[in-house]
Amino acid sequence: MKTILAKAALSSLAVSMLLAGCGTKGGTNTSNSASDAGAHADSQRKLQVAASFYPMYEFARQVAGDFADVTMMVPGGVEPHDWEPTPKDMALLSKADVFVYNGIVESWAEQAIASAGSGDRVEVEASAGLELGASGGEVSSDGEQEGMDPHAWLSPVLAQREVEHIRDGLSKADPAHAADYEANAKAYIAKLQQLDADYRAVLGQAKQKTFVTQHAAFGYLAREYGLTQLAISGLSPDQEPTPAQMASVVKEVKSLGISTIFFEELVDPKVAETIARETSAKTDVLNPIEGLTKDDKAQGLDYIGLMKRNLAALEKTFNA
Repeated sequence: MKTILAKAALSSLAVSMLLAGCGTKGGTNTSNSASDAGAHADSQRKLQVAASFYPMYEFARQVAGDFADVTMMVPGGVEPHDWEPTPKDMALLSKADVFVYNGIVESWAEQAIASAGSGDRVEVEASAGLELGASGGEVSSDGEQEGMDPHAWLSPVLAQREVEHIRDGLSKADPAHAADYEANAKAYIAKLQQLDADYRAVLGQAKQKTFVTQHAAFGYLAREYGLTQLAISGLSPDQEPTPAQMASVVKEVKSLGISTIFFEELVDPKVAETIARETSAKTDVLNPIEGLTKDDKAQGLDYIGLMKRNLAALEKTFNA
């Protein structure tokens, strides 16, 4: 990673030199004073927003509406936990007026921000100030908790807070359209509130409250709706469970009569399939919504559509 970031820094320097030779962004002068933090977003060009991965892209896109161009850094269908920026990505970040990222997921973010320069860019850490914890709920089968859980976007309630943070960041960078960002955020938050109401109505009727996932991505969702997440492995989807963890999950699944073992589309499902074979359970997808697949796009699915699909999957297993 250090090598990649070093190359990225060099790329950033080259971009900065190029920009310096061509004049300031949009052909206007910028100010570094606090009162003029958004002055660089002039009325002749759209705000340029770089968003780290899909949920941040979708939230930013909804808030931006027609007043900003939003670009996603982590490609669709790529697992974001291990992704690192290339020099091309760093060049994109160098040119951005706003950088939107979740926090924790993007282990590269702080160094990338420092390397990308641009003192007037607004950085929005969408999960800043939220009630995050080591797990957000019950984690792995042996009680292991390794680091902070970043998956705030999987709680419709926390997602609303992230949208508010993004609204504030875009308004700071482009105060001329603050009222538009406010209106767009309000409209999208209303949709998230309806999503929250749907989850409460359905999950409040669940016959049993424990669900099994391949990795511990759904802790905040579990906490919000009074569920228990039993994760085969920890917060990272690449973490391999030990034989003792696998045995513990098998025992718990049999004891509770759990009928479904959930896996996710961007990660090899072999661990979930092994547990399913050992317990005569079936497998199904519970999507952590870290990136859209080609099939998702073909079906016109977005964050809310995928969250509704997750709710249907949970309802089915809880009432089996």
